[in-house]
Amino acid sequence: MLDWNTKGRDRLARLEAGQRFSAGKLVDPQQLVAFLEAIMKPGDRVCLEGDNQKQADLLAKALSKVDVAKIHDLHMVQSGVVLPEHLDIFESGVARRLDFSYSGPQSARIARMMFGGQIELGAVHTYLELFARYFIDLTPQVALIAAVSADKAGNLYTGPNTEDTPTVVEATSFGKGLVVAQVGEIVDRVPRVDIPADQVHFVVDAKRPFYVEPLFTRDPAAITETQILTAMLAIKGLYVPYGVRRLNHGIGFNTAAIELLLPTYGERLGLKGRVCTHWALNPHPTLIPAIEAGWVEQIHCFGSEVGMEDYMRARPDIFFTGPDGSLRSNRAFCQTAGLYACDMFIGSTLQIDLAGNSSTVTGSRVAGFGGAPNMGSDARGRRHPSEAWLRAGREADPAAATPALRRGRKLVVQIGETFGDGMVPMFVERLAALDLADKLQLDLAPVMVYGDDVTHIVTEEGIANLLLCHDGQEREQAIRGVAGYTEVGRARDRKMVEHLRERKVIQRPEDLGIDPLDADRSLLAAHSIKDLMLASGGLYRPPSRFRNW
Repeated sequence: MLDWNTKGRDRLARLEAGQRFSAGKLVDPQQLVAFLEAIMKPGDRVCLEGDNQKQADLLAKALSKVDVAKIHDLHMVQSGVVLPEHLDIFESGVARRLDFSYSGPQSARIARMMFGGQIELGAVHTYLELFARYFIDLTPQVALIAAVSADKAGNLYTGPNTEDTPTVVEATSFGKGLVVAQVGEIVDRVPRVDIPADQVHFVVDAKRPFYVEPLFTRDPAAITETQILTAMLAIKGLYVPYGVRRLNHGIGFNTAAIELLLPTYGERLGLKGRVCTHWALNPHPTLIPAIEAGWVEQIHCFGSEVGMEDYMRARPDIFFTGPDGSLRSNRAFCQTAGLYACDMFIGSTLQIDLAGNSSTVTGSRVAGFGGAPNMGSDARGRRHPSEAWLRAGREADPAAATPALRRGRKLVVQIGETFGDGMVPMFVERLAALDLADKLQLDLAPVMVYGDDVTHIVTEEGIANLLLCHDGQEREQAIRGVAGYTEVGRARDRKMVEHLRERKVIQRPEDLGIDPLDADRSLLAAHSIKDLMLASGGLYRPPSRFRNW
């Protein structure tokens, strides 16, 4: 006779083992290492938050201290590899295999450890892809999560940085796994119930807030005139003709420049109310001037941003907030919104090849790519029209026999300077992601955005509209045509590039009526972090490392 409750009995055994170190659900922090050794088994699948921003740092430190003779070869399934402890556990042998999405702060170290054989890589996922696998073949047996507070029953308040938590808990708890939460405090009543107590098995009172990375703060003082030029090109050459109202901006100074040009350059072009009204976006501080000027109608957030809490509380018409006034973010829902409800993704990358494939992998860094492959992909399941989506579809397939059956296209734009930090070229003949795949014997190279999804590339040289290319040769020359003085750019076919320019496949700044000399910092709606704070009426409270006053 088949046994249908092996997972349930396994969880019960783990619960009983953990209860030796707890009073009810509350675990003694002094016994946290021994507690983890009791509830875990070698080879377990473990999700450690590890989100894009918030980190279960107390639990991460404790996991790094467990006895490797007792707990080893864990399979870590976590979206963000952000803290040093996230990699310490691989060096010690506590963990062996890794499935993840993003590793920005640890990108150099994780590359060395992968090349050195200390990490067995499952795959680099987009967020939504990893979340989906939590419910299929990567269901955690133990989840170590972070929340702002808990009540005595174990109800959790996750606050503005809810992020991945509901998804992780849903998969783990209903998949018969164990959920352990670190919280900043125990309260009589939580401000709102984000995670109900019956999905939480143990709680650890860290007596301090969890660590949050201010990932989306960009100082306007660091924005260059070249980045301002690319922003002007994007606004006039893409936002205007396509009438993009629903969009996502990736992280970077180029997109920060766009946000700061909306109330100035965008206002001159008469675009308010016509573009950039609805967003899937973290609460970027550089969007404050546009919000205050009435450009933005609504923003749904993947996560929060340090210092923006009071500002969002005071703008409930713009942000999704709870009855307590605080932001309710949700990375899974916002990723879904970015995939299906947005007409444009625009973001930066480190490398672009001749087919338009892009990657953030270099010879010494494996940064992952978070949500960019999801944001930067054409959702073939989409069925609702919009003018931007339909126009892109017409450009991609102008000769459709039955226009009513022609798919629209999401605008997927890669924006950046031809040479990045350290004068490293953005355009390459061969992606470093292919070298990584060769070294690690991967079946699939970690490409961030596939070339067949990319519709436009914007650099200081102009805009390449890849939708208008008739074949692979034209596509290559369009890319070379905006690659400037990089080796890729210098190898262009000048005659073909000029022909593409005549067809408006390539548009230079002058073709759009933009004088590069007008790309001046005076166009920015804020010139410093302090200006952003003042624009918010003092509601934005920047992290101390960004304050110089």
